[in-house]
Amino acid sequence: MIRLNGTARDDLSGGVTVAQLVAELQVPAQGRGVAVAVDGEVVRRGAWDQTPVPDGSAVEIVTAVQGG
Repeated sequence: MIRLNGTARDDLSGGVTVAQLVAELQVPAQGRGVAVAVDGEVVRRGAWDQTPVPDGSAVEIVTAVQGG
């Protein structure tokens, strides 16, 4: 189980990478404006493929949007 944006999620398997998690959640990661932090540490986009998300992690995913 991981905590995603403050909500416990047992349907997401731990042990995946940040890139796999973003893809599984269908976050539009190809576009700009997506930021990910694992246990309070921001993960550079270039490191998403190599950064594991172990069980028990707290993950924050934020997306910037335009508009007023």
